[in-house]
Amino acid sequence: MNVLVVGGAGYIGSHMVACLAQHGADITVFDNLSAGHRDAVLAGKLVVGDLADTLALRELFATQRFDVVMHFASFIQVGESVADPARYYRNNVGNTLNLLDAMCQAEVKRFVFSSTAAIFGEPQAERIDESHPQRPINPYGWSKLMVERMLADFDRAYGLKSVCLRYFNAAGADPYGRLGERHDPETHLIPLVLRAAAGRRAALTVNGTDYPTVDGTCVRDYIHVADLSEAHWLAIQHLLAGNGSAQFNLGNGQGFSIRQVIEAVERVTGRQIPLEYGPRRAGDPPVLVADSARAKAQLGWQPQFAELETIISHAWQWESRSAP
Repeated sequence: MNVLVVGGAGYIGSHMVACLAQHGADITVFDNLSAGHRDAVLAGKLVVGDLADTLALRELFATQRFDVVMHFASFIQVGESVADPARYYRNNVGNTLNLLDAMCQAEVKRFVFSSTAAIFGEPQAERIDESHPQRPINPYGWSKLMVERMLADFDRAYGLKSVCLRYFNAAGADPYGRLGERHDPETHLIPLVLRAAAGRRAALTVNGTDYPTVDGTCVRDYIHVADLSEAHWLAIQHLLAGNGSAQFNLGNGQGFSIRQVIEAVERVTGRQIPLEYGPRRAGDPPVLVADSARAKAQLGWQPQFAELETIISHAWQWESRSAP
């Protein structure tokens, strides 16, 4: 099986490449390295290129036949999407359209898309399943929902089958210590707390303490990046088996507040986290927790690293390599 991983040098994409290699797939990574890292591509062939370059895409699909395309090359910062929505629509929507056009021209008909819980907006239920209303509250969420809409239309018009995997909060690191989060700037909570624990940040800023939650801080569902990768592998199998397009929510089904994450980091690292307090981030809902029953029933997916402290321990193993 020949798989094209777009954005395969980034955080989730690089873990997906490692997962594909473990399963014996042939891998080509297409990445512009604007946010990814060449040394994070542990297997396969790396082609440096940009989705905005339609000529490079045509050349890529002309050189070899891909069975499946996986797409991780999106901008992901909620606050930045509010401040600069054009950048998000141009990359997350426009460049994805370039990729889908190239696939259709090359008659590649299977696509796995990295979507997000941000398509749902403010939660209307304690746990969010796939039938939850889709009402994004930030341009990032809208950009992902627009791609999901495009994929539904491409299925009807061109027969392109897709699986959209809606992550809640991807976290953790490769259990073998080979890979981890290396965003610049880093915006995800767990690596920020760990950097404070490692002395690489003077303090952690807690954005918002007046949310309607158990302790006033945001509540999120954290899912291990290795479990996400395995769900993507199962999504590939779903498509290869001839099944139709589908959408799945991916999370552990339990939420933890920012304060609870900080306390768990302190237990794992044995270090106290220096804290500062700031205003809420624009576009952040108070609570996001997944109902992943559909993925478990239809894909046979089951998280292997569901405990918060396990997720943090793997991330700390990666982060502590740079600790003083």
